[in-house]
Amino acid sequence: MSEARARLPSARRAAGGDGLLRQAGGALRRQLAGHREQREGELTGHAAAVAVYGAYAGAWGAVLSRRRGALPERPEPWDAVFTGAAVFRLSRLLAKGSVTGPLRAPFTRYESAGGPSEVNESPRGGPVRHTVGELVTCPFCLSVWLTTTLVGAGLLWPRATRAVTGGLTALAAADAMQLGYDCLVRRNSG
Repeated sequence: MSEARARLPSARRAAGGDGLLRQAGGALRRQLAGHREQREGELTGHAAAVAVYGAYAGAWGAVLSRRRGALPERPEPWDAVFTGAAVFRLSRLLAKGSVTGPLRAPFTRYESAGGPSEVNESPRGGPVRHTVGELVTCPFCLSVWLTTTLVGAGLLWPRATRAVTGGLTALAAADAMQLGYDCLVRRNSG
């Protein structure tokens, strides 16, 4: 048994049972002391979400490091535009779409109708459920995860990813045209 491992049980006893976990929790509470206007549980949940995202991004990095061939020097401009439009449309669809409400339902509470074919919801439940509810109702939060996914997928499977981002970009353009048309009809008929 290594010397560090032999010292671990005594460190846990000295810290009061849970040891390192308790020390980490105390350190986190001290760091969050300036954020009392937010519930401590929310910030702890957010810290956990950031850690999970770090692991997710790290997993993509690990997969991409095994990729044969060099990574591109820079993203292609059109790929960046299509990825941005695709992330915008997919994050709105997942976070606000009325049709995707059943996916969010275990973590959210319906509040009201939102924009066209969209709903407003709020997170509900205990700490984990509440944090997931915040993530799945926030298009900005989902955008980080979706961008990571589409960029990683684009490096591994460029043709398939371009097909997906192209389709989502076309959907975003169609939505913009629908909203523009509705605005013109309202403006000219009222």
